[in-house]
Amino acid sequence: MPDHPRAGQPAEPADLVDVARLVTAYYTGHPDAGDPAQQVSFGTSGHRGSALNTAFNDDHIAATSQAICDYRRENGIDGPLFLGKDTHALSEPAWATAVEVFAANGVVLLVDAADRYTPTPAVSHAILKHNAGADAEVSASMVAAASASGVPVAVGQGAVHRADGVVVTPSHNPPADGGFKYNPPDGGPAGSEITGWIQAAANRYIESGLKGVQRVPLSRALAAETTSTYDFLGHYVDDLPSVIDIDAIRASGVRIGADPLGGASVDYWAAIAERHRLDLTVVNPLTDPTWRFMTLDWDGKIRMDCSSPSAMASLIGRMRGGDDASFDVATGNDADADRHGIVTPDAGLMNPNHFLAVAIGYLFERRDGWPGDAAVGKTLVSSSMIDRVASSLGRPLVEVPVGFKWFVPGLLDSSVGFGGEESAGASFLRRDGRAWSTDKDGIIACLLAAEIIATTGTTPSQRYEALAEQHGRPVYARVDAPASREQKAALSGLSPDQVTATELAGEPITAKLTRAPGNDVPIGGLKVTTESGWFAARPSGTEDVYKIYAESFRGEEHLAQIQAEARAVVDAVLQG
Repeated sequence: MPDHPRAGQPAEPADLVDVARLVTAYYTGHPDAGDPAQQVSFGTSGHRGSALNTAFNDDHIAATSQAICDYRRENGIDGPLFLGKDTHALSEPAWATAVEVFAANGVVLLVDAADRYTPTPAVSHAILKHNAGADAEVSASMVAAASASGVPVAVGQGAVHRADGVVVTPSHNPPADGGFKYNPPDGGPAGSEITGWIQAAANRYIESGLKGVQRVPLSRALAAETTSTYDFLGHYVDDLPSVIDIDAIRASGVRIGADPLGGASVDYWAAIAERHRLDLTVVNPLTDPTWRFMTLDWDGKIRMDCSSPSAMASLIGRMRGGDDASFDVATGNDADADRHGIVTPDAGLMNPNHFLAVAIGYLFERRDGWPGDAAVGKTLVSSSMIDRVASSLGRPLVEVPVGFKWFVPGLLDSSVGFGGEESAGASFLRRDGRAWSTDKDGIIACLLAAEIIATTGTTPSQRYEALAEQHGRPVYARVDAPASREQKAALSGLSPDQVTATELAGEPITAKLTRAPGNDVPIGGLKVTTESGWFAARPSGTEDVYKIYAESFRGEEHLAQIQAEARAVVDAVLQG
């Protein structure tokens, strides 16, 4: 689809969501349990939707929170639940609903000590820290209070009661959307078995009119003995030197401009600058639930996608002139800071695939504390440049379906050193080879860009040019188009049999994949490969669109030919 005529231009009043109407709809709307569009539905990263179309409201979150409580009981998860939220307008009311339900169920609940916003990676970091037995903040006095209220929790004698977490966020989605994501004790996004269980239980509660959902008023919930606070920011920011060479960044004087894009990382970047004494400027410290300071994304919507040149137009413009041009690197994050955007003076906004390849090349060469056999993890629709970099490093490649959850086991046991996906999401091990975060972490990815400059004297974009000279220069594109639920279901069932051709864009087809090579899991679509190109077609897990990804190492014309043949395959499915 062509870009909207106002893509990359500042938002205007007509583009802004009516926050009062949105929040009113959250509390007054009630879903039709028989309408799939109004049911709880977990995509690749939680349940998402807007209160304006009755897809995300108080009923949904009360039912989902109760389902999570039920899941915890059935699976013996009796440690604290870390609860975070981002800056979307629906995040605050959804957070309040969740607190009321969790407290009524006697869950030991930890909310942000400053009553501020919490990035997704800070929640994952907190879960892993607690479950490693290294969390002193969940104090004996708090546990005693929880036990006194009838909650069977204890610490000491080496026992660690497993923690989990919830992040109230729709990630980069538009301002009218809300999101609710569950992270089990492994710290990463919940797998489909878990989300399927929670989703089914939540929808049963909705169908019954919320019968069985336990809930107390917010004031009582916050005053409950089982509810306490946790310094998410302090623990995360203070621990950053274990994963990033902060000393090198400070010593080199790398000048960083960090744009939180109005999201949950806003306080974190200011704290990183202060606590670690970095030359770091928060270029936009504002938060606003309408995101009126954003430029419109490719489709004319406000979307906090830090990998999109249109959404990042303001930051890119700052790097091209004026006082801010003095930054050595500028960075962006989406609303929950699980994605990264890297802007360099010589290249502008880096393609996410380019930075992933650079990060992998740099980290596996420099992190001598990592296991010698740690693998490179990539999603099936990420650039094949990563394959070539991994091969040159002598590292195994683990290619998985779309969704960061597939990297969780490998990051947790350090068998995967780096996991990355094409939509600018990644995480990697601590410098000593232990797990840092098993969810995407856009903050450490941005800091890694600064570390690369500090230790090599070259920008990440310059390092990508060196990789392209060595391995070839691919061209990559993703095309989105609207798709109904029925069409998305049809696309997820694409099979090799529906591709009768033996060639793609003039080359012999080498593989027709419906299962990922790295873990033999269905990819929910189809990938067709040749020696110098490929395409993949799959429905979005979070929006009503389908996506065609394509790449060629032979140039733009070859890419266009691959895309045209891919569209023919998809059109045949939609018309059938």
